[in-house]
Amino acid sequence: MFTGLIQALGTIKPLGGDFWKVSFISHSLDVILQDLAYGDSVAVDGVCLTVEKISNDGFVATASPETLKRTTLGTMSTQNRYVNLEASLKVGSKIGGHFVMGHVDGVGELLESRQTATSWEMTFQAPSSIARYIVPKGSIAINGISLTVAEYDSETMLFKVAVIPITYKETNLSQLVPGSSVNLEGDILGKYVEKFLISGRNTHNLTENADDYNITSAFLAENGYM
Repeated sequence: MFTGLIQALGTIKPLGGDFWKVSFISHSLDVILQDLAYGDSVAVDGVCLTVEKISNDGFVATASPETLKRTTLGTMSTQNRYVNLEASLKVGSKIGGHFVMGHVDGVGELLESRQTATSWEMTFQAPSSIARYIVPKGSIAINGISLTVAEYDSETMLFKVAVIPITYKETNLSQLVPGSSVNLEGDILGKYVEKFLISGRNTHNLTENADDYNITSAFLAENGYM
């Protein structure tokens, strides 16, 4: 589990093999490596990976074919760009963002990035696999960064976030250009609410498709919500 507060930037060095084994070189070594141990979890652009080896300048992890297929890591083998790094949350640590699991729901696309007097307004296209979890003022993880949804259009599945200067500077958001792909993870709370509502509707016929049911006032009253 993570918080979506990026601790360092790193670069990827492919090592080959049947699985896509990579070496992540951190550019803020004292932050990421000081307490890192074999078997620990690290979020790499929002993807939870397991540390297999630690060196003086980074660590080695393996990305499975499924991970490469469903995230942006699969397109990074020939790219020389930074990735966001965050070590897993420890008991007693401050939670400044929101609970991020490191399980990417889908890959989105940056459509526009516009600088304002106080922030960067960034507009993204979301895939349907995550769109149903996006709500205005709710939380979303973009490349592992905890951000608040400023606006959302349910018809176009476009959403906008306002990124403060320190977040823009200290993460790889500053490297994105229109057309760049990003890893997206919805708020875990939204997923559980969806599951509970569906389960409450028909405990004998569970489904993962929330669109199969209409949440009405009668439904809420029937299930004790009113």
